[in-house]
Amino acid sequence: MSYFPSINKIQYEGTDTKNMFAFRHYNPDEVVMGKKMKDHLRFAIAYWHTMTQDGSDPFGNPVNQRPWFGETPMETAKNRVEAFFEICEKLGAEYFCFHDVDIAPEGDSLEEFFANVDEITDLIKEKMDQTGIKLLWNTANMFSNPRFVNGAASTNNAEVYAIAAAQVKKGLDISKKLGGENYVFWGGREGYETLLNTNMKLEQDNIARLFKMAIAYGEKIGHKPQFLLEPKPKEPSKHQYDFDAATTMAFIQHYGLEGDFKLNLEANHATLAGHTFEHEIAVARCYDSLGSLDANQGDVLLGWDTDEFPTNVMDVTLAMYEVLENGGIAPGGINFDSKVRRSAFEAEDLFLAHIAGMDTFARGLKNAAKLKEDRFFDDLKEERYASFNEGLGKKIMNDEEDLESLYDYAVSHEDPVLKSSHIEYVKNILNDYL
Repeated sequence: MSYFPSINKIQYEGTDTKNMFAFRHYNPDEVVMGKKMKDHLRFAIAYWHTMTQDGSDPFGNPVNQRPWFGETPMETAKNRVEAFFEICEKLGAEYFCFHDVDIAPEGDSLEEFFANVDEITDLIKEKMDQTGIKLLWNTANMFSNPRFVNGAASTNNAEVYAIAAAQVKKGLDISKKLGGENYVFWGGREGYETLLNTNMKLEQDNIARLFKMAIAYGEKIGHKPQFLLEPKPKEPSKHQYDFDAATTMAFIQHYGLEGDFKLNLEANHATLAGHTFEHEIAVARCYDSLGSLDANQGDVLLGWDTDEFPTNVMDVTLAMYEVLENGGIAPGGINFDSKVRRSAFEAEDLFLAHIAGMDTFARGLKNAAKLKEDRFFDDLKEERYASFNEGLGKKIMNDEEDLESLYDYAVSHEDPVLKSSHIEYVKNILNDYL
C-alpha cells in the first residue's frame, strides 16, 4: 500500500515552478565541480524526527497527523518501515539514519527489545534490497530510558554500563547486517549535573573504555564502519563531555582514538556551543577528522535544540565551502536531523520540509563551488598572510628563527604598518554569491 498516494516522486523543476512538491534548486544529476550534486551531498533521512516525532512540546500535546499507526506497537513499527522507505524513495534520498529505539518498541526487557529490533531490521533489509537505499549510520539511544538518568558509559552504576555496552554490541551487529557505512555515538547524557558528586576522570575513562570495546568488537566481527562522535554542549546534561568539536578532539587524542573516530557535526549543536556551523567543520578539518554532518538549524533567540530544517542560505553556503575544502564528506553524508514545526502538522509537510532543506543545501553547494572557482576566500587569505611568504615571515615558517633572533629583529625595527581588512566590503561582495 501507499501511505502517500497523492504525492509523486519529487522532481527538479527549477525556480519558476509553482509546484509545492518539486525541487527548485536540487537537481541530483547536475554536475558541480566534476561530481554529481547527489554525490556531493549524500542526503540521508533521519528516522526519529521523520517517523516518531509527534509534534508535542513541553507546553502542548501531540499534533502531528500520521497515517501509519496500527493496533500494537510492533504493527506500528512495521508500518513505519513501509512509510519511511516510501518517503525516502519519493524524495530521492539514497541514505537514512536511525536510533535503535526509533525502529522497534523496547518491550518489557532487553531481550524482548533486541528480538523486536531483529524482526524490524529484517524488514528494513528487505526494503533496502528492493530500493537500493543505504544505511549512512545507526546508533543506540542511551539517554531516553530512565535507567540512563545518570548517563550510559558515564553512569555511576556498573549494571547500567553493561546495558549500554549490550546496546552498542547490538548496534554494531545491526550495522553489519545492514551494511552501515558509519556508526555514531551521541552522548545524550554523557556529562554531569554537578561536580559535587562527580568523578569526572572515572566517567571519561569509562566512556573511552566503551569506545575501545566497540573498536575491538567491530574488528572481531569483520565490520569496521567509520566511528563518529557527535559534539553537543548541553541539554540534557548541564555540561556534556563532548562540548564542541575542539573539546571532543581533545578527548579523542587523549585516549588515543585517532584513526578510529571522526566527528559528526550538527549545526544546532554548534549554535548551542556559541559557534557557527562552519567553525565546527573547520575545526574538524584542521584535525583531519570531518566525518559527517547533521543538517538543521537552531533559533538564536531560543536556548535549546530546536532542530529546524535548514533554510539559511548563507550558513549553508559557508558550511558547504568547508566540505569542499575537505575534498568531500564520504563516507559520511548530510543527514536531516530536523523536525517539522509544530504548526506544520500534516503528513505532507514531511515532504515539503525535506524539499526545503535539500534545496537549501543545493544552493549552498553551488554557491560554495563558485566561491572556490573564483578563489574568493583563497585570494583574501593569501593577501592577508602575505608577510609569511617572504623575508622574516618565510624564515619563521621555515623554523629558522628563535626568540633571541626575533627579539633582535623587533627592537631594531619600527612598528609595522598594518592594513585594513575592509571586512564590511568583503561581506558585501560575499552577498553577491548568494
